Amino acid sequence: MSSPRFLTLLLLALPLAAQDQKPATKPADKPGYDDTPVIPGSQWKVHDKNRPHPAVVEPGTASAEQPGKPPADAVVLFDGKDLSGWKGGRGDAKWKVEDGAMVVNGTGDIETKLEFGDCQLHIEWATPAKVEGSSQGRGNSGVFLMGRYELQVLDSYDNVTYADGQAAAIYAQAPPLVNACRKPGEWQTYDIVFEGPRFEGDKLVKPARITVFHNGVLVHNARELTGQASHRAVGTYAPHPPQGPLKLQDHGNPVRYRNIWMRKLNAQ
Repeated sequence: MSSPRFLTLLLLALPLAAQDQKPATKPADKPGYDDTPVIPGSQWKVHDKNRPHPAVVEPGTASAEQPGKPPADAVVLFDGKDLSGWKGGRGDAKWKVEDGAMVVNGTGDIETKLEFGDCQLHIEWATPAKVEGSSQGRGNSGVFLMGRYELQVLDSYDNVTYADGQAAAIYAQAPPLVNACRKPGEWQTYDIVFEGPRFEGDKLVKPARITVFHNGVLVHNARELTGQASHRAVGTYAPHPPQGPLKLQDHGNPVRYRNIWMRKLNAQ
């Protein structure tokens, strides 16, 4: 049996314990939309604010100092020295090159002078170490295969946005299977296998397909695309040449890229 003195001390301690507990936080408004069309073959709308978010998975370690070397048969698209293989909307690419990386600087999207169809792509990127903004305003950029089909780049480390717009999402179509983002400022990798769409005249006979590893973690497994990237709308297909450039997006955030190489797969 507890002594009266013990019970008195216990009752006196209860308010102190309650003070140590953090007050419940009010949930923030969900980013996204509820007035957009439904994605074909899905129960979710484009940028659906109620779409469940992927689980967070901590990726493996990587060297922040030394990027990996490309395979012998790869086409090196950026070697850390210059932008001679790239162009902007009005001539030469004008992004900064510093410390072995190209840096988005508000001069517009850039794309490769070479064009590709089916390919294996390796690209490394880093969002700013200083966190500014939230949702789509934080470390936003994008990797466009054939200049049309977007894999989102975003700081999705402890940053909530609509699920089909977070890092490694097929933009406006499909979230990654898991969120494998590293901390802001740390280098991250995309390893991509991309198969372009096939057309017969004006008819689509085979949709594009993509497999993606984010920091070594599988996030898309032979995912079929509904079409090219589109904000707040369902992506659609329009006939285009069998090859196109790799485009990197200038969304106004100083995202860095390095060690970009590509291997051509079967000829189209």
